[in-house]
Amino acid sequence: MEPRPRSFYILAAIFGLFLLFLYGPTITIAILSFQGPEGGLTFPMRGASLHWFRDLFQQQAVGDIWGAFGRSLLLGLMVMVATVVVSVMGGLAFRKRFAGSALLFQLVVASLVIPSILVSLGVGLIFSQAGLPVHWAGSGFGAQLTWTLPFGLLIMFAVFNRFDPAYEEAARDQGANPWQTVRHVVLPIIAPSLIGVALFGFTLSYDEFARTLLTSGSRNTLPLEIYGMTTNVTTPVIFALGTLTTVFSFGVIAVFLVIVSVLGRRRARAGSDAGKGV
Repeated sequence: MEPRPRSFYILAAIFGLFLLFLYGPTITIAILSFQGPEGGLTFPMRGASLHWFRDLFQQQAVGDIWGAFGRSLLLGLMVMVATVVVSVMGGLAFRKRFAGSALLFQLVVASLVIPSILVSLGVGLIFSQAGLPVHWAGSGFGAQLTWTLPFGLLIMFAVFNRFDPAYEEAARDQGANPWQTVRHVVLPIIAPSLIGVALFGFTLSYDEFARTLLTSGSRNTLPLEIYGMTTNVTTPVIFALGTLTTVFSFGVIAVFLVIVSVLGRRRARAGSDAGKGV
């Protein structure tokens, strides 16, 4: 076996430092969340226990943690569904050129480069001037879609640019109508990409702060609640909250990966069965 070049170890060290920079803060918070009852917000640790995790489930003097978590979860699901549906419809629409398609595409992408706080301010003002309540499920929902939809649309544009229309032609030759073609041919083929769009939509919404800051109304989502707690809570309970939310985020990603794996196996099995039938 030939020895590895020196460049390999240099690049490996740089990558290791990058991972440390990326996950170091999260690991630090996780460690500090396991302090004893007398623990503080900095090192050195004072004992080790699950005290602050238990305290997290008690009534807090400041904040509404679990109410905020429920709002973030529901809002994330709403944004996820809307992002998937609109992205698929947009991807199908952009398969053919139409008047104004280039301008519409630029407008969609422009949402990504506009400062998020300005989007939050603008959406909040629009709702206020229209006489509509500024609420996390209304204006907050709209503000977050300006963040998630461009990502979903860009993914769908890439997917449909590689999509072979021969599959649809074959379905039509077999007598399928347009809806049956989309339902039984197009959607199963792009299903893994739909899972990716759904994951993008949920995770981007779940931890979004700036675009929700001025559009959530009187009730905070979880990121806003955590931010508010940083100025009032002086115990490791906030670290325990951070650890649980991180575990929840990784759990959501794991669920989506399992779904993608199951869909891939079913698709491979269906292709194998079809090959045997031929």
